[in-house]
Amino acid sequence: MAIEAATTTVPLTASERFAGLNHVAELRARHWGDGWQEVVQFVAEMRDKRDPHFEENRRAMAAIFFLAKIPATRHESELSELTTDEKKALISAMNHFRAVVSLFPKRLTMPV
Repeated sequence: MAIEAATTTVPLTASERFAGLNHVAELRARHWGDGWQEVVQFVAEMRDKRDPHFEENRRAMAAIFFLAKIPATRHESELSELTTDEKKALISAMNHFRAVVSLFPKRLTMPV
């Protein structure tokens, strides 16, 4: 027996998803406290020079910092040195990437 009901989900645009992710991040901060430690851990993993993909990770981090409009001279700074506005911008940039990546084609193939 099939369920014949209206669709319960609606696809979101990248912009709608981005706004939603930022809203959820604000709610989490307001009601559950600071989740900055996860960002610190993520950045530490991305900056790990022993990782075989260190250069690619470094470029990805540069893209995130660029999207956050943090000056290139501060890309290698310790996260504790960022201002509150820079931290917000960094979270917003990460949410923007999350929104866009969710819309990537599912079955990417490498040209041969």
